[in-house]
Amino acid sequence: MAVNILTILQARTTSTRLPGKVLKEILGKPMLELQLERMRRAGRSDALIVATSDRPSDDEIARLCSSLDTGCFRGSLEDVLDRYHRAAAQYGARHIVRMTADCPVAEPQVMDTAIALHLEQKNDYTCASIDSGWPNGLDVEVMRREVLETAWREARAPEEREHVTPFIRRHPGRFRLGRLAAPGDYSRQRWTVDTPEDFSFITKVYEALYPDNPQFGMQDILQLLSQHPELAAINQ
Repeated sequence: MAVNILTILQARTTSTRLPGKVLKEILGKPMLELQLERMRRAGRSDALIVATSDRPSDDEIARLCSSLDTGCFRGSLEDVLDRYHRAAAQYGARHIVRMTADCPVAEPQVMDTAIALHLEQKNDYTCASIDSGWPNGLDVEVMRREVLETAWREARAPEEREHVTPFIRRHPGRFRLGRLAAPGDYSRQRWTVDTPEDFSFITKVYEALYPDNPQFGMQDILQLLSQHPELAAINQ
């Protein structure tokens, strides 16, 4: 069955700065599971899958997805653009939401708003990123499948294959590009996980907020940091 809006969360265990980070546990759950839990609350997405590599190193990600009843597509480790293209084709998606598994406080409301803007403006590509004021870690990218296919056919540079969307963003004359602005400038906030310090910061955030409010959001994190500014210093 064809899917209108497919969210694809890319994940791997071979990250260089913090290997295996997506499976590291916070409050007894793998970080990837916690992010999927948040992303499932995005009401405008019709389906959510994980796209990982076909390497044995990512077998554990596939097993976790199976245990969580979450679709898992496996493809090239290095050519992530090809991985996305083939996953989107398998599901017959008309629009693809790209998310990355190093963003464990991904905001479902930002996802929904980005999708709504993308459809309303009839964009080829729409993003919410630090360039438009969002914290680093709330990034969302939405694109039409035809545009993803164009990038897949024409992109040649290694970074365009690894990071999926640079080819699209580098051709504003060819594609209708949209941007979701944040309600303020939060671009100095670092809520992504690339280093042990990042993971320590995110762990503290979850320990403070998740037990009483598993659906905590961006404003809850900002309030926590205003009350405990020492937390933000962990991964500055």
